[in-house]
Amino acid sequence: MLLPEPIQNLITALERLPGIGPKSASRLAFYLLRAPEEISTQLAEALTALKSQTALCPECFNIMLAGRERCEICESAAREEAIICVVEEPLDVIALERVGVYKGKYHVLHGVLSPIEGIGPDDLKIRPLLARVAQGAAKEIILATNPSMEGDATALYLRQQLLPFGVHLTRLARGLPVGGDLEYADQNTLLRALSGRQEMN
Repeated sequence: MLLPEPIQNLITALERLPGIGPKSASRLAFYLLRAPEEISTQLAEALTALKSQTALCPECFNIMLAGRERCEICESAAREEAIICVVEEPLDVIALERVGVYKGKYHVLHGVLSPIEGIGPDDLKIRPLLARVAQGAAKEIILATNPSMEGDATALYLRQQLLPFGVHLTRLARGLPVGGDLEYADQNTLLRALSGRQEMN
């Protein structure tokens, strides 16, 4: 059965979203077709506002409301200027902020180095990071990229680029999750837990 063009267009658009396959896209499209008009209108308005009312902070490249000079974290006098936590994506900032312990600033790379996908240093927000560090306010850089091959490669590249500035470089600790059993941990997790072991004082 051929679907009317507006429905097919919506299904095709939804399929482009991560984690949405053809069946999920079809379910969502038909749900929106049957749902009250206000739901579709709210969704359309939210999608339009997503692009028109947001921007990237010119200092840390986190997402902020459009029209601001800098994001709330960069503007906050309560945050420590001397510590910059480098993350891959804005979602990583949200995860770290949820913990409520970190009081420094951030720098969002918007991805990781991936030669296979053709993503090099110039495709990420690395130059602005080096420019921030060159200003001399930062004393510690926390490399908080994900514990993946690409994340590790990006952290190593950043380390090479940042070493000449003489800043203290740290990496997020890795190991066993709280409540996890040793017998269920994979070899890489156990290896990292052993190599990152700490003294019991």
